[in-house]
Amino acid sequence: MNIILFGPPGAGKGTQAKNLEKKLNNFQVSTGDILRDEIKKESEIGRTIINYMNEGKFVDDKIVNSLIKKVVFDKQKKGKLIFDGYPRTLDQAKNLDLWLTNSDQKIDFIFFLNVNKDTIIQRIKKRKIIENRSDDDLDTILKRYDTYMETTRPVLNYYSTNSNFNEIDGALKIAEITSKINDILKV
Repeated sequence: MNIILFGPPGAGKGTQAKNLEKKLNNFQVSTGDILRDEIKKESEIGRTIINYMNEGKFVDDKIVNSLIKKVVFDKQKKGKLIFDGYPRTLDQAKNLDLWLTNSDQKIDFIFFLNVNKDTIIQRIKKRKIIENRSDDDLDTILKRYDTYMETTRPVLNYYSTNSNFNEIDGALKIAEITSKINDILKV
């Protein structure tokens, strides 16, 4: 089963994706992890990515799409994808739909972890201490949150009319969110 997890930075997408990855024996497709891996490689793409991240902007769709497309067409991962942080723009959503159709796949469930800005700020402060992530600077996160809400709202509107779209209060405790997702998935 293929799943999309939406939510602003710090909403808990990664945590829920990791839980689902273990429970379903699926593959987490974390845009953030893929982008951070490129940065670690110190590739030309990685240097471009770090500039976007440091400015609190989303990485260019062409870069993200090229990295995600490889995963969608990976035969070993077919029908076992958990998208964490993708798609973030309408262009990405339309590309994903096309790739899934062309690879005889579909999205089975969409979850939107809806979290307000104050909750995000508290979570990011904790995560910065625990995980020491370079992209967890508070000013950067606030820019990313505003950018997320502005650019992802059309994507949410695009998917929200689907019968497989589920909005969950992302301010709940991790175990409560996990339980709600498991109930919907019937796992």
